[in-house]
Amino acid sequence: MPSRLTPAQDAAAISLIRGLAIDAPLYAKSGHQGTAMALAPLAHVLYSRIMKHDPNRPDWPDRDRFILSGGHASILQYSLLFLNGYGLELDDIKAFRQWGSATPGHPEVGHTAGVEVTTGPLGQGFANAVGMAIAERELRSRFGSDVMDHHIYVIAGDGCLMEGISHEAASLAGHLGLGHLVCIFDDNKITIDGATSLACSDDVAGRFESYGWHVDVVGEIADDVDALESAILRAKSVQDRPSIIVLRSHIAAPSPDHMDNHEAHGNPFTKEDASRTKAVMGIPDEPYWAPAETVAAYRKAVATAGAAEAGAWQSRFAASSLDRSAWDAAWGTGASDALETLLPRFEQGESVATRVAVQKALVAALPALPGLVAGAADLTGNTGVKLGLTVQSVANPEGRQVYYGIREHAMGAAMVGMALHGGALPVGGTFFVFADYLRPSLRLAALSGAKAWFVFTHDSVGVGEDGPTHQPVEHLATLRAIPGLQVIRPADANETVAALRAGIAYNGPTALVLSRQNLPVCTDGSAVDRGAAVLRGPSDARITLLATGSEVHLVLAAAELLAAAGVSARVVSMPSWDRFALQDRSYRDSVLPPSIPTLSVEAATTFGWERYADECIGIDRFGASAPGPVVLDKLGINVDHVVARATALLQEA
Repeated sequence: MPSRLTPAQDAAAISLIRGLAIDAPLYAKSGHQGTAMALAPLAHVLYSRIMKHDPNRPDWPDRDRFILSGGHASILQYSLLFLNGYGLELDDIKAFRQWGSATPGHPEVGHTAGVEVTTGPLGQGFANAVGMAIAERELRSRFGSDVMDHHIYVIAGDGCLMEGISHEAASLAGHLGLGHLVCIFDDNKITIDGATSLACSDDVAGRFESYGWHVDVVGEIADDVDALESAILRAKSVQDRPSIIVLRSHIAAPSPDHMDNHEAHGNPFTKEDASRTKAVMGIPDEPYWAPAETVAAYRKAVATAGAAEAGAWQSRFAASSLDRSAWDAAWGTGASDALETLLPRFEQGESVATRVAVQKALVAALPALPGLVAGAADLTGNTGVKLGLTVQSVANPEGRQVYYGIREHAMGAAMVGMALHGGALPVGGTFFVFADYLRPSLRLAALSGAKAWFVFTHDSVGVGEDGPTHQPVEHLATLRAIPGLQVIRPADANETVAALRAGIAYNGPTALVLSRQNLPVCTDGSAVDRGAAVLRGPSDARITLLATGSEVHLVLAAAELLAAAGVSARVVSMPSWDRFALQDRSYRDSVLPPSIPTLSVEAATTFGWERYADECIGIDRFGASAPGPVVLDKLGINVDHVVARATALLQEA
């Protein structure tokens, strides 16, 4: 940890942080100063006394991780990153919330050095921290504490703990006994609408005790740096379970006008408010007060300690006998060079559900995927992610098979946390219809560029008897609408294997949308590479039949019937819209020639297909409870309907 500053330097640093927390929102006319002001002493203690970190090497693998779950208080983190020398300067603070700045409204990983995860939607950062703690423990158990032994610190507020995701994540963390996870609960009793008593009367300490956490209710010490340090060190010393420190703070402290007022949450101070507060703090009434001597002393102390910590780690790493190839693969692309030799190949005519194919491919590829951590939301066997790995638990901290329980919210966010921690390639499965339960995490995975694989199975009304509540129809369209999320719906087992290759190559999240029912192997898998490819391409084709997933074999059969009737048809498999959209115009036109009409077929809503097809066969209604083949047939997903619609389209052309 950094060298201790003098009491005078502590006080100056805290006043500097509070001053910037007032000024940046004031001049941006937007932002949240209240929480940042109240927590300035806490954040100062974390960065200057507790955390091992090196501003000159912000990606050092064994650094402590800090997550500001209430990302609306971003100016708190930016002030600390400026003060610690992470590359932010006063001009960056002055550009708070402005176009192109390094200080956006909420912290964004990959955008600002020192930000570990993208936070803002409340509760997500807390759940990301649980995922990071899983990754840290698994890596520590496998590679050794000489090279992996750090803590995850997260600040969460009332909003984070009111959101349902916090229940799921906290329950999971307590069950797993994640001893290197420390949460500080900012108990300021304020929400945007007013006092928390308007809507909530939870016993937070009792709640977390019931989850199996170590709980320390420390009360009114938000301005006492020594007491804060002692509380965090106590939590850090607990090794067998996660810890939460319940800290009573006062929003906007020490403002004489707005302390404990809910208006201080999101309404910037006026200049008069700022002046009166700075007078109470005893600092000059000037914007962006940051005395050079305070900044220099802080940066020197942190940089000296950080360089020593990172250097000592580098020496331990060099002397370690760990498996370097496994380490490099886990922290690099996720796969070793052996991947291609291990992936299975399926023969034409085999009948394999793509959810089964993904399981076969993952099991075969495990030796080349040292960072893979697989799990599901109580559907491990059903979704193809039961891989025979050791189960992650208190007794087996090295386990790479995670049983998330019925916690899709927490699973999604934990996967994002694992991916952003590094060293882990998380794979998580659930039924496609339950993508709704982890949609916020999917969106943040895409926004963060988190390399995680979301395996969604039971991908259409082919689910059958469970009925419309469990039959996804609109979900493909909603996933395709998320920028940066690679969505692949393979036609068969070979396209499923190719989808894993695509996931390895992609520096972001991948959603695999897979079938419950068996599908005939009908492709060589190559359509995944460029998003779409021609499976049947007669030179005299009069129409293109375009399909994804379980409908590809159906349109191949329809093309045969059309050929028997004297109509030549092309067949195109399009497993990935986003990959196809990256191709140049000449390739796209070679796959979907503009000169002939195109009919799309997909067992989902037709929304969006108009960009590729002249006419669409889909399901623009909810499904029904009946055997899967019956539901598909009744809703028009059958060969005869494709033939009829193709014939009609040609007659209209």
